[in-house]
Amino acid sequence: MASPLATIESFVEGAPPGELADVINDIKALTFNEPTLVSELGPASKKYNEEQFATAKLPGGSQQVIISSHSSLGDGRYFDVESASSFAFDHTTQKASDVQSHVVSGELADLVKSTLKSLSTYVQEHYPSASYGVYPIENDTKIAIIIVANKYSPNNFWNGRWRSVYTLDPSSGRLEGSIRADVHYYEDGNVRLLTRKPVDISIPSATAASITKEIAAGEKKYQEELNRGFANLSEGVFKSLRRQLPVTRQKIEWDRVTSYRVGQDIGGGSSRR
Repeated sequence: MASPLATIESFVEGAPPGELADVINDIKALTFNEPTLVSELGPASKKYNEEQFATAKLPGGSQQVIISSHSSLGDGRYFDVESASSFAFDHTTQKASDVQSHVVSGELADLVKSTLKSLSTYVQEHYPSASYGVYPIENDTKIAIIIVANKYSPNNFWNGRWRSVYTLDPSSGRLEGSIRADVHYYEDGNVRLLTRKPVDISIPSATAASITKEIAAGEKKYQEELNRGFANLSEGVFKSLRRQLPVTRQKIEWDRVTSYRVGQDIGGGSSRR
């Protein structure tokens, strides 16, 4: 049987987009008799923020930076290539602080910076609001590319997140990764969409332009697949879940609905007094 800490950690790790604070508050209410449990959620919050590509604004900045294992420097610090800075990040409050200079160097520095510039143009053209980052990884032998777009509408009871992550090996021209969509709708119910599309592409010439071109083509194709899937759900599975006509096989005259007598007018039989 899982321990109480393991149970509430699973709640954190499964929190829908934009709802981590709500989940934490619910955990506090459920564990009021064990208040120390919440203080032990640091590792789970860190895992969640890194896997979900949490974003934060640097003090005095306007652009969002990404929290991920690829941008981690250890000891709670992360770096951002575009702003040439490193910063501390509090996984509980999701706030960045203590900004310092951090300039990327090494054999892949030029490819990282040129890819970041090319990616910026693509993201601004195709996403209404998104954060992106490119990072040298694995001892400067590969680069990681991340795109994350969040759309929160709690007043309308839904939140969503798009995450793309790719790893490029310049020596082989192999681009691998995944695209994920996570949408939670919770008005008078609780429905969640979780999708994952693996990516494995060969790029003959690993230039910034070719990398971005392949990413753009792959994401467009996946978006079209999702659109077709939603259309099929609406016209297929969802339609089969509801009755097309009442049991009388006749359409209800909604302008007369207030005058219907249940059992006689709708059921077609005589009502009992």
